[in-house]
Amino acid sequence: MAVLRKNNRTFPPTNGVPVSLPPLVEPAAELTVDEVRRYSRHLIIPDVGMDGQKRLKNAKVLCVGAGGLGSPALMYLAAAGVGTLGIVEFDEVDESNLQRQVIHSQSDIGRSKAESAKDTVLGINPHTTVNLHMERLDSSNVKEIFADYDLILDGTDNFATRYLVNDACVLLGKPYVWGSIYRFDGQASVFWSEHGPCYRCLYPEPPPPGMVPSCAEGGVLGVLCASIGSIQVNEAIKLLAGIGDPLVGRLMIYDALEMSYRQVKVRKDPDCALCGENPTVTELIDYEAFCGVVSDEAQEAAAGSTITPKQLKEWMDDGERIEVIDVREPNEYEIVSIPGAKLVPKDQFLMGTALQDLPQDKKIVLHCKTGVRSAEVLATLKDAGFSDAVHVGGGVIGWVNQIEPDKPVY
Repeated sequence: MAVLRKNNRTFPPTNGVPVSLPPLVEPAAELTVDEVRRYSRHLIIPDVGMDGQKRLKNAKVLCVGAGGLGSPALMYLAAAGVGTLGIVEFDEVDESNLQRQVIHSQSDIGRSKAESAKDTVLGINPHTTVNLHMERLDSSNVKEIFADYDLILDGTDNFATRYLVNDACVLLGKPYVWGSIYRFDGQASVFWSEHGPCYRCLYPEPPPPGMVPSCAEGGVLGVLCASIGSIQVNEAIKLLAGIGDPLVGRLMIYDALEMSYRQVKVRKDPDCALCGENPTVTELIDYEAFCGVVSDEAQEAAAGSTITPKQLKEWMDDGERIEVIDVREPNEYEIVSIPGAKLVPKDQFLMGTALQDLPQDKKIVLHCKTGVRSAEVLATLKDAGFSDAVHVGGGVIGWVNQIEPDKPVY
C-alpha cells in the first residue's frame, strides 16, 4: 500500500485520498527581519513555523476574479504572506459590488477591479508581488495564464468559467480551490485530479440554461463571501505548506441561516469525461456553448420576437393593446419596475399555472432584469400558442438606462 511521508509522519491513503499531501512548493531561502516580525503569529504555530512560512513566501497563487469570493481571498492570501498573487479580472467596480466585494471602496467605483484589488493587496502587504491579467479568461489564454502559478483559486460565479478553470487545471496538473455562494448557502472543495476527483466528477454536466439563478438574479448575503472565501484561503495555505487535511475528495456545505456545516464525500469518477480512465475531453472546448447562457429553445423563440425598451415605450405612448409582464421575483420588483408591468414570476410560467390567466385579446410583452429569463418564458408561451408574444431585450436594466435613468438599478 502506497503511503506519503511528511515531517517524519506516515499518512496511508483513505478511500483513495491521502489524509495529507506533501507541500506544494519548496521553501524560500530566508525570511527578512521585517517578514519575521510580520508573520510572527504564524511562526510560533508548530505546524507552520519557519518552514511553512518560507513556502508561502515562495508560492504563486492565481485568483480568478476579484469579486465576492476573490475579495476576502486576495486580502487573506496577502496577509498570510503568499509571495506572488495573480489576479484575473476584466470588470470595473460598480456600486452594487460594495455590499460584498470588500477589497474595493466607494472611491474605486468606475475603476478597474484588478487595479483596485492590487492597491488593497499592496496596502495590506507590500512584500507581495501582484500580477494583473486584465482580460476575460477563455480557452485561448487560460493555459498560458495558469502556467506560472502553483495553485488556482476560483472566485467566479458562472458555470462556463468553472468548467474552463477545472479543465485547464486537470490538463496542467494543478490543484483547484473552488467555492460557490448563493443567498445564504456556500460550498467549497479542492479539486486535484492527481490526488482525487475533479469538478466534473461532482458535476458532470452543467444545469440547464436558466435553471440555476446567478447571484445577480437571486442575491447573496454579503458576509457569506467572507465565510467561503476564508475557507478557500485556509485550503490554499494547507496545500502550499503541506499541513492538515485538505478538502480533496470532500465537499463542504455551509448554511448561514442555520449556522451549520456538513461534508459530503466526493469520489473520483472512473467514467469522468476529463479525468476518468477513458477520457473523452482531452483539450479545452467552447465553454459558453457547453453551458449555454440561454437554451436553444429560448434563442429560437426570441429570434424576431425581441423589442427594445424604446419600442415598448412607444407602444405604451401610442396606446397599443399590450400586457406587460415582469417575470422576475417579488423582491426584485420592489427595487425597480417598468410602469404598468404586472408581476408574474418565471416559475409560475414554467409550472403552467400562469398561462390560464393571460389575456387573449392583448399582445404579451415579457421582461426580466436583462432578458435571459424572459426569453426562457417566451419559449414557453410560444409553445402554448401565444405566437405574437415578445420580450424586451435588456430587460428592466435597459429600460432604466434608456427611458428612466433616475431610477435605481441592481
